[in-house]
Amino acid sequence: AGAGAGAGADAGAISASTFAEAEKIALVANTPVARALLVADAGALHERVRALREHPLASSLVPAVVFEPRATTAPPLALTHATIKATRATSAVLPQDDDDIAFAPVTVLGEWLRTKKITSAKLTEIHLDRLRRFGPKLECVVTLTPELAMKQATAADAEIAKGKWRGALHGVTWGAKDLLDTAGIATTFGAAPFRARVPTTDATVVKRLADAGAVLVAKLSMGELAKDDVWFGGKTRNPWNTEEGSRGSSAGSGAAVAAGLCAFAMGSETMGSIVAPSTRCGVAGLRPTFGRVPRTGAMTLCWSMDKLGPMARTVEDTLHVLAAIAGPDGADFGARAAPLAFDAGASLALTKIGYVAAAFEHADATDVDRSALAAAKKLGLALVPIELPKLPYDSLTHILQAECAASLEDLVRDGRVDELREQHKDAWPNFLREARFLSAIDLVRAERLRREVMGVMAEILEHVDAILHPCFVDPTTLISNLTGHPSLTLRAGFVDSRARGFEGDDTSPPLSGVTRSVPQGVTLTGRLFDEGTLVRIGMALESELAVWSRRPTL
Repeated sequence: AGAGAGAGADAGAISASTFAEAEKIALVANTPVARALLVADAGALHERVRALREHPLASSLVPAVVFEPRATTAPPLALTHATIKATRATSAVLPQDDDDIAFAPVTVLGEWLRTKKITSAKLTEIHLDRLRRFGPKLECVVTLTPELAMKQATAADAEIAKGKWRGALHGVTWGAKDLLDTAGIATTFGAAPFRARVPTTDATVVKRLADAGAVLVAKLSMGELAKDDVWFGGKTRNPWNTEEGSRGSSAGSGAAVAAGLCAFAMGSETMGSIVAPSTRCGVAGLRPTFGRVPRTGAMTLCWSMDKLGPMARTVEDTLHVLAAIAGPDGADFGARAAPLAFDAGASLALTKIGYVAAAFEHADATDVDRSALAAAKKLGLALVPIELPKLPYDSLTHILQAECAASLEDLVRDGRVDELREQHKDAWPNFLREARFLSAIDLVRAERLRREVMGVMAEILEHVDAILHPCFVDPTTLISNLTGHPSLTLRAGFVDSRARGFEGDDTSPPLSGVTRSVPQGVTLTGRLFDEGTLVRIGMALESELAVWSRRPTL
């Protein structure tokens, strides 16, 4: 057959019997229901394969996968920290209303705790009470950890009383996305097959936050196996409009922070799982550079794409959390040593912001997105129009699909994938089964395309300090997740809830017709290992837009 044979095959000609025959080669066996779902999505798969095969790749492009030949883990490398110069703390008066305390940023809470205006035990009780009252309504809590929390809070108070202050997170409450292992406390991945899973050790991030003096109050919901906002206990709700989900997969982290149930939370992102709930719930979400934070003890979805990052009330809060958890641990091969430089008072003069004009003119862009661009200009930041070359970016998802299927292979092979709540063509079960039919040759082509896209991003970010873009309107979030660049999502304004509707399957509740004002975020994508610049730009935008402090009514 010629080189192009089969390239134009008609997806409509594929039937359940086609997959049944192919399964004999792949040594798998799907049910009739599963085959029907595969047939339903065959057209989309064909389009991605076609686009990838038709895209010319220069012979100089090597796959973006880097082989690590070490047979054992090497000792951890030294993490070089530049001096972290935070905003000058002010000793504000402690509010009388517990709600005002519950919604205070990490920076403010840390100062109240340091100056002994409030105890960690009191703060912890406030947030545990809110978790008990509002967690069920938002369906965002998998496991409360009151015993551990009060133990950690009491220890923090004792140290602070003696003048031993560990830093901005000492005595501050936090919630963990339920893919981070916690010794003796269930870590379920949001999925029914793992409801009884209780690890014996803490994830590196959990250990580091404990060392920083932070207080773990809850394990928070996540979309099952890190996708969307549906988990075995329900559908995590947006505190601003409980008719809609909080988006995923760091759904519980976004909802809990937005609702004042904890001071900050840990999320994770492989393909939008920090960005999506941050914009939906109106919190600040920092997705670090790939390799900045070790993932030891976290559920693996995609080895070359998984990132752990903080979600908090304000932009600066996320930097304080990142400073506590960054750096290699000697166990995660993907973790890297790199300086973390941040100076809250540094000038933004000469800072250049790239933007794709067409993205802000797109039908899905909002006035809130455009107001963020206008705010950047008002701040004196130089706006630089950029263009993303027309490449088959969607075909890069071959990499995500193949790695996810490899990571979760046992779940499919032993049939536990059928226990997941979501069973439609865009859900995990179908996505994982479909991966069995990906070509290894096409996967390597996707890795070579990834290398090309890495070059595109490197070229753009040589000329600008960051890219400002509406969330999910253009391919920047998809691209940067594959290239490893960091992003920061922050609340930029509010939109009518009826304008954006719902994502997900037919189980989403219908619109009530009641208009609700809900948050809308924008995203900054920055240079590799330059989260400090992202945060400084984000802080300036947050201050100029002046919408971060508004709270949902529960």
